[in-house]
Amino acid sequence: MRGYIFPGQGSQFTGMCHDLYLKYDELKPFFKKSEKILGFDISKIMFEGSNDELTQTKVTQPAIFIHSMAIIKILGKSFKPDLVAGHSLGEFSALVASGVLNFEDGLKLVSIRAEAMQKSCEKTNGTMAAILGLENNIIEEICLNTKGIVVAANYNCPGQVVISGEVNSVKNACEKLTIAGAKRTLLLPVGGAFHSELMIDAEKKLSKAINQTVFNQPSCPIYQNVNGLPELSVEKIKENLISQLTSPVKWTQSVNKMIQDGCNNFIEIGPGKVLQGLVRKINKESEVSSYNL
Repeated sequence: MRGYIFPGQGSQFTGMCHDLYLKYDELKPFFKKSEKILGFDISKIMFEGSNDELTQTKVTQPAIFIHSMAIIKILGKSFKPDLVAGHSLGEFSALVASGVLNFEDGLKLVSIRAEAMQKSCEKTNGTMAAILGLENNIIEEICLNTKGIVVAANYNCPGQVVISGEVNSVKNACEKLTIAGAKRTLLLPVGGAFHSELMIDAEKKLSKAINQTVFNQPSCPIYQNVNGLPELSVEKIKENLISQLTSPVKWTQSVNKMIQDGCNNFIEIGPGKVLQGLVRKINKESEVSSYNL
């Protein structure tokens, strides 16, 4: 079975999707529609923008979502997923891919999510750090016993967990984790503490928008971040999507469950190859690829 996986923040790059835009005429009206929904010229930023422009959360998230959706548009009727999953923001791409959301509603929700997260970042003094080479339970215990807000936020692959929270708490946890045997702790160049309780205001805004949006029955199981399990219930999908902003991304668990359920071929749809690398680290025997359009 083929599992289609969709990347999140961090996969953006200057010039993203430009080659596809030039090659496929159907993407020109697609980008015009996207810009009308967003209210700004995102194609110009994607194709020519600086790294600073592209890393603004309110730009990054719709840019990556649009790139993934452009590939699905090109594939057309040949795109028939057996299983889908997305990393953080990528879960919205997975929902469109499985027919739960249409493209327009998906982009509107991504835009609302990005704006809300940007505002939460500006209101709170948060950050994130990658922890390499340490067991999950040790990371969780040290976060729990560090003063202030700091939690395990992304279970990316064995030996790679990202923590998130208040700046001083994250730095203190990094010092403790180094002493505990982490091979490396690396503060990430992000604007806030994603997937922690510091995103609670963003979660409230997104919750309202999600509950006003039509969600359809998925055409295939979607493996959601909050628990790493397949979901087909529309109400449960909504609930998990809302909780995602303040809950950890259980990517390792999602991939392992997809493999357990028969997935032997992972195809990344979107900019970059971040998820392909993570899947290889989770299970060396899995086939991983992306579309060479």
